[in-house]
Amino acid sequence: MAQLTDPISDFLTRLKNASNARNEEFRAPYSKIKAEIARILQEEGYIWGYEVDNSGKFPELKVKPKFADKTGKGALTNLKRISKPGLRQYVSVDEIPRVLGGMGISIISTSKGLMTGHKARKQKMGGEILALVW
Repeated sequence: MAQLTDPISDFLTRLKNASNARNEEFRAPYSKIKAEIARILQEEGYIWGYEVDNSGKFPELKVKPKFADKTGKGALTNLKRISKPGLRQYVSVDEIPRVLGGMGISIISTSKGLMTGHKARKQKMGGEILALVW
């Protein structure tokens, strides 16, 4: 199996593809940061839920994408990975982007853990901007 250089981007791409394909669930290799991203996405209503599956050789994250309406359109329209392993993007509290005028979220890695851009602004904290989701 090939070594991933950006596992967070891989996770977000799997989420986007599963949502577009209207899959009931998808699996991704487990890591603490991916579980935290899944927690934020669940709190913000982009996924139904997630769980850690320890039945195999390596733990996996099982994620259930959410669909917004009866036509099957995903709750997640699109996402963009901002900070990459080759180019980290850090922002101060004043530079945290507002996604689609508040309709989307930004995921920020702060010294107090992962949180949405809105929560980071409230706590007056900057950090590494991981992704934008809308």
